[in-house]
Amino acid sequence: VVLVQSGGGSVQTGGSLRLSCAVSGIKYGTYSSYCLGWFRQAPGQEREGVATIDKDGSASYADSLKGRFTISRDNAKNTVYLQMNSLKPEDTAMYYCAAPPPDTDCSSGYPPWTYWGQGTQVTVSS
Repeated sequence: VVLVQSGGGSVQTGGSLRLSCAVSGIKYGTYSSYCLGWFRQAPGQEREGVATIDKDGSASYADSLKGRFTISRDNAKNTVYLQMNSLKPEDTAMYYCAAPPPDTDCSSGYPPWTYWGQGTQVTVSS
């Protein structure tokens, strides 16, 4: 399973960015059996969960990000997205997409995030 990220970059406060994460190396037609998540890690800080989208498209977010970030998935393109609006300097971090094994029950708490993207830098300047 390979996750390849794109997007990211540098924006000013209040700007928007969209991250993409394409999943490959999986059996044909099985993408919809994966839940997916976005994480971020700022320098000197622990990695934190940003958002998760389940197999049925239901989404959950870190409380501090609700209303600004939106996770979505396109099962036809095997891709998950993270739309980030009203960005703030504290959103500056390396962002990662991740997936647990297929058919994982992601609603149960803490799925095993087994597969990871390469990371993409998001920098928000004031």
